[in-house]
Amino acid sequence: MTHPWHVALMVPINNTTMEGELLAGLPSGTRVTTLKIPRGQGLLTQETIPAYKKQALELAATLAGQPIDMLAYGCTAASFLSGPAGDAELARDLAQVVGKPVITTAQAMVLALQAVRANRIALVTPYQDLVNDQLKLFLTESGVDVAAFNSLYAANVDELGKITSDEVARMARATMHEGCDALFIACSQLPTFDILGELGAEFSRPVLSSIQATAWRVRQVLTLQRNS
Repeated sequence: MTHPWHVALMVPINNTTMEGELLAGLPSGTRVTTLKIPRGQGLLTQETIPAYKKQALELAATLAGQPIDMLAYGCTAASFLSGPAGDAELARDLAQVVGKPVITTAQAMVLALQAVRANRIALVTPYQDLVNDQLKLFLTESGVDVAAFNSLYAANVDELGKITSDEVARMARATMHEGCDALFIACSQLPTFDILGELGAEFSRPVLSSIQATAWRVRQVLTLQRNS
C-alpha cells in the first residue's frame, strides 16, 4: 500500500490559517509538518526579504534527512517580492538544503492560473500599496494581466489575522467583473476554503486562492513523483 504523503510547510510565524486549509485540500491521511519563520509585526517588504530568506534557509536545514516528501514554501508575499527569478532561486536554494522537491505559493499561483487559462484576472489582497504593486508586477511578468483589483489594506499582522472569510467574500464580489477570466485571492493567511466553491458558482468562473493553488500544486508534484 502506498504510504500517505508527508508535506513540510513553511509559513510566517503569524500564520494561523494555512496548515488547516492546506490539509483540507490534500488526500486523507496526508501529514503536514509546519515550520514557522520568525518575523516582526510589520508586513513583509523588499527590504526585509533578505533576512527573512536567511531565516527560511536556516529552518530548512532542520528538515535535511527527515522523512518528508516535499517542502511547500507557503508565504505568498515573500515569494513574489523578489520577482519570478528570485522566487525560482529561492525554491532552488531550499531544495538544495532539504534534498526534496520544493514549491512556492507564488509559483503555484501562476501555474494554477495558467491551468485554468486565466489571462485577465480580478485580484484581491490584504496588502499595502507597495506590496500590491510588486504582486501585480510579478503577475504581469508571468503573463497574467490584473484587470480588476481591491485590497483589505491590513496595516500589520494583527489586522491581517483578524480578516474573516466573509470579509474576503464581500471584497471578491465587489471586485470581480465580466472582463475577468478568474479571480485570485492572494495571501496564505486569508481564510478562503469555505468560500471558493460558492464564489466560483456565483461568478461561473474559476476562483482561486494562495492556499488552494498551493494544495493543487502539492498534489500535482507528488502524484507525478509517485507515478514516475
